[in-house]
Amino acid sequence: MLSVHSSFPFILVQFYFTILFITAHSFSHEAFCGEKCGNFHIPFPFYMNQSICNSSLSDDFRLSCINSTSPFLNIASQSYRVLHFFSDGVLVDFPNTTYCRQYNDLKSFGFNGNDYFGISRDNILGLYDCEDSSLCKPDCEKSIMPHCDGSPGRNSYPPCCYPLSDRSAWSADQRDGFFVFSQFGCRGFSSWVDISGNQIGKRGVKLEWAVPGNSTTPTCAANADIINATTVASGIRCECQDGYVGDGFAVGVGCLKSCIKEGKEAYGKACYSTSHGRRKTKILAGVVTSALTITSLTALFCLLRRPMKTDIFDHPSMRRSQGNVSFQKPSTIRMFTYHELEQATKGFQDAQILIDHGGGKATLYSGALMDGSRIAVHRLQCDSERELVEVLSRVEALHAVSHKNIPHILGWSVDSGYTPLVVYEYPVNGTLGEHLFQTKDETKRGLDWHHRTNIVAETANVLAFLQSEICPPIVHHELNASCIFLDEDMTVKLFGLELPTNDKKHSDVYNLGLVLLEVITGSSSDHVPSKTALQKITSGKVEEIVDPRLYYHEQPILRREQIEIVADLATRCIIFGCQNGKFHMGDVSRELVHITKDGIDGRSRRCPSTNNLEETFSNSSLLQMISMSPDSIHVPAARGFS
Repeated sequence: MLSVHSSFPFILVQFYFTILFITAHSFSHEAFCGEKCGNFHIPFPFYMNQSICNSSLSDDFRLSCINSTSPFLNIASQSYRVLHFFSDGVLVDFPNTTYCRQYNDLKSFGFNGNDYFGISRDNILGLYDCEDSSLCKPDCEKSIMPHCDGSPGRNSYPPCCYPLSDRSAWSADQRDGFFVFSQFGCRGFSSWVDISGNQIGKRGVKLEWAVPGNSTTPTCAANADIINATTVASGIRCECQDGYVGDGFAVGVGCLKSCIKEGKEAYGKACYSTSHGRRKTKILAGVVTSALTITSLTALFCLLRRPMKTDIFDHPSMRRSQGNVSFQKPSTIRMFTYHELEQATKGFQDAQILIDHGGGKATLYSGALMDGSRIAVHRLQCDSERELVEVLSRVEALHAVSHKNIPHILGWSVDSGYTPLVVYEYPVNGTLGEHLFQTKDETKRGLDWHHRTNIVAETANVLAFLQSEICPPIVHHELNASCIFLDEDMTVKLFGLELPTNDKKHSDVYNLGLVLLEVITGSSSDHVPSKTALQKITSGKVEEIVDPRLYYHEQPILRREQIEIVADLATRCIIFGCQNGKFHMGDVSRELVHITKDGIDGRSRRCPSTNNLEETFSNSSLLQMISMSPDSIHVPAARGFS
């Protein structure tokens, strides 16, 4: 028996000290992305075009950087140069202007609001050639309208001043925009806002930003309050409570604790008391201690168990697969940040889900890193510290094994509590289920028999290896066609191995039997129930359930016999797969290797175990067994048996 634990304790200690480091620095995020355009630092939720630093709030916050000096905001097919960022808005220039004008036409600023932006009430207007002076408000003249160069100069007060906060002639839902002032005989206007209480304003139009407040997922982070927008209908923003700093959004930096330490402002971990730090250290020490204890006991168990185990891979039919397995020396694995993977998966959107086990317990997402490389991200939800230790132990064990059918682990992230994220290379050819079952993707419709048998043989081989040659054994428990991914040359990459479960009813042999039936029928067990398929097989009517795309009656005798042998094997997997000592994954793997080898050699040869099945049960007696309830023949109430 091979063991991955010779260097495992050292690796696991190193890994948990990495957790300690990450947790200790979890409050040190100073900025969401740190992007710049010219002299502008891009604040959340805005982000640059072509950037992986998408805020996940909306594409409306995407900016472009023209000539690397000025950011531009694109709204409703119109581009606006950004002049200044506020915590609640952005100051933009008039569109299509190449130089500063003292005043602009009332129709020159056509935008009047959408779901993410509205014209802020902080704007102060200078109106020109107005026929009705009742519109003018003297109290706004305390703010001086700047010249184009920003200086006050002389005659800096406009003939008519109107603050949008007055609302007597202006409303946030104004459909006509600034053209509404034509009703007062005005022919032109300029706009500016106060900057930090400075008497001299800054030219431009301030747009308030917000996000829709009807989201089904939490928008604001912990220790943040919801702020209702004033000019964006049903819009909200998030603001950190007193004592905290940050953008306040769950997908941003969030809210970091703020305090004064030694006369200087500090935030994050520096603000937490020593007792809190000791408590956190104790918790982490408990995790590390638990991990080391489990690892040590596991290693001892493996050493004691080794002489008692027969190597199933010594069988002649299995030796050719030994070249697919190796054990790696301890290596440095990449540590991803949560935000990196969140951005790569577009905020873990449902559209990115590849497989989902247990209603979100273990979900695999597709994604793309900043360099364009595609990845698969497995999000594993742990319910306790003990379960987290077990998951991380499994991940490290899988990382230590280099097997052609185990997906390569690129790295992981552990800065999201009890929800570790494991990053894999992306298998480009989708899943076995996508190829077998009818899909909209024309490139993934059907597989020939050669590919089908190779895929299930590789699947059985890697499962037999993990269950018989790895200590402690790794059992899948949730095997189905959606977990069997395929790379560019149709080699199996088996996903879903990391998460341990206490559910022992689901036998891998039994589940592989269901997969074998799906390979034969080309349909999921929901469409062709296993009980129906088994009755057809045992009554000698296999051809009635064979996938029409395999053209059973047009196949040579050898191929038809292979289909019948696989059907017999599927039957035994389902009948005996859950009875201890009756049928193991190593047995299944050897038979499937025989079948694929026979296909290459061009000869037909039924396996001895198949003949034993025919000698032990007549068709009628086996049919009687299948007609019984699942419990009476020790078949679990699992998927597909109906």
